[in-house]
Amino acid sequence: MEYSDIFVQRIRKLCKERGIAINKLATMSDVKQSTLDNIMQGNTKNPRVKTLHKIALAFNMTLAEFLDFSELNDYSFEDDSEE
Repeated sequence: MEYSDIFVQRIRKLCKERGIAINKLATMSDVKQSTLDNIMQGNTKNPRVKTLHKIALAFNMTLAEFLDFSELNDYSFEDDSEE
């Protein structure tokens, strides 16, 4: 699983739990629909912290709460280019 896929899973899970459609999340978070679509489609590999913060606020969470989930905590941030 790629780093960007982890955020997609997190956003989908939170949307499902709260009954929020992705397009509604864009409005609630003040994130452009195209930006959110790029994240959800995996086109954005490393979303900006500012964008993640806006999404977290839309879920009524702090950024720390939004980022505190097992899939991200267990992710290995190895950089293959440093071998």
